[in-house]
Amino acid sequence: MSATPGTGKRLLPRRIIQLLVGLFLYGIGIAFMVRAGIGAAPWDVLSQGISLHVPLSFGLITVIVSGLVLLLWIPIRQRLGIGTVLNALLIGPSADVGFLVIPHGVHLWQQIVLFAVGLVVLSAATGLYIGADFGPGPRDGLMTGLHRRLNRPIWIVRTAIELVVVLVGWGLGGTVGIGTLAFALLVGPLCQYFLRIFAIRQRG
Repeated sequence: MSATPGTGKRLLPRRIIQLLVGLFLYGIGIAFMVRAGIGAAPWDVLSQGISLHVPLSFGLITVIVSGLVLLLWIPIRQRLGIGTVLNALLIGPSADVGFLVIPHGVHLWQQIVLFAVGLVVLSAATGLYIGADFGPGPRDGLMTGLHRRLNRPIWIVRTAIELVVVLVGWGLGGTVGIGTLAFALLVGPLCQYFLRIFAIRQRG
């Protein structure tokens, strides 16, 4: 089937909106899960742990960590996309916005609800921003770049990275718990589901 002329240009506004909405919601999803207090995603455990030792917000620490991760792209020759840069810059501030309005979970049922909402929001946001096709986030790019350079299965690379990250974050005082395990088990299938919904298929 021949490509339709101009299809890519017509889709560009939708892709930009989808990228920005996805990145904003990703930060909101993080805020929900952190506020739940039953364990967050590995990289958020790291940011949470660092925030206990420096006078910086969680969001700003997330931005700084993203910048450091991007420096690791240099030796593995991973290429940036505009989505990569915006991911590094916007998710942290949107998480800080979420912290302003999302309360802490007090009772167990509240913690479970907050975490479940956060996990679904983050997974949908992942489908949105990846589906916009503007490049991977810093952490995803590190994973795929190491996978390519080391010639190791991607699940081994991801597991190794996140194990190191969560252990460092936990050692610094970040919250590791049942939520961390639930994230590890559920985020992959949920992201795959939402990516099927939000992926933009360009022709030409």
